[in-house]
Amino acid sequence: MAVDRLIGILAILLREERATAAQLAARLETSRRTIYRDMERLCQAGIPLRSDRGKNGGISIMEGYAMDSMLLTDADRGAILAGLRSLDSVSGTAYYKRLMEKLPQSREAAEDDCVVIDLASWYGPALAPRLAELKDACARRRLVRFTYCAPNGDSLREVEPHKLVFRWSSWYLHGWCREREDWRLFKLNRMLELEVLEEEFAPRPAPWPVTPAGQIYPETLEATVRFTPAARWRLIDEYGAGSFTREADGSLLFRRGFPDKQELIRWVLSFQDQAELTEPEELREEIRNLSETIRKKYDR
Repeated sequence: MAVDRLIGILAILLREERATAAQLAARLETSRRTIYRDMERLCQAGIPLRSDRGKNGGISIMEGYAMDSMLLTDADRGAILAGLRSLDSVSGTAYYKRLMEKLPQSREAAEDDCVVIDLASWYGPALAPRLAELKDACARRRLVRFTYCAPNGDSLREVEPHKLVFRWSSWYLHGWCREREDWRLFKLNRMLELEVLEEEFAPRPAPWPVTPAGQIYPETLEATVRFTPAARWRLIDEYGAGSFTREADGSLLFRRGFPDKQELIRWVLSFQDQAELTEPEELREEIRNLSETIRKKYDR
């Protein structure tokens, strides 16, 4: 990718001050012609490069420019490398590992491997090729088609892919849905029969792909739930230590908003006998009726 090469060229020149086009091409596994094109891009971006001929010639950043070798510290490089390692956890290839080897770093930075970010999901092997397909479709602006599984049933979607987003422990595709005529986030593991079509599309002005959680999961339904002490670890894990109050009898009182009653009922029932919904009253009746229906199935 062009951005990877540009970062690689700058990193090499910052550390070594000078390198020939042949040396850069060999280290970045590309051609000299591509290196010269990348030099033009860097100059257009405001980073003045010079190319000197002769025995001790080569490409360098012009003297007196504000950028110096302290632009990226070892800590900065370590953060970049941690991010690259995280991408390799889902890439299914060793691409980012090879890129890391091209970025110059000190021995101390290389050995200081105290941060591990794993972006893989439970869907592991099936997810890596899907990510690669969608990443390519985003880059080439190719329309994608897939069947999307949702609570209200399956639907066939044609989407103009924009970005891949990792959030809420899952991967999503952010794109323009032609069916809904709006921007949407699609969870990758719910996408079936994915096709990358030959049709290209013109880029649209896109909103920031990470929508605030409150807009996606509006807390419109206020609920109060009483838990046994055994549920404490899960409340802390999901909502934090300040999400409940301890009552005199040892029970935990939890108050929070939920997007809809189905989400609330599923969440309360997932605690089995460790939770009791106290408000709203009408949902207590729904849970009571649901429990009776379940009991009758097991009585048969």
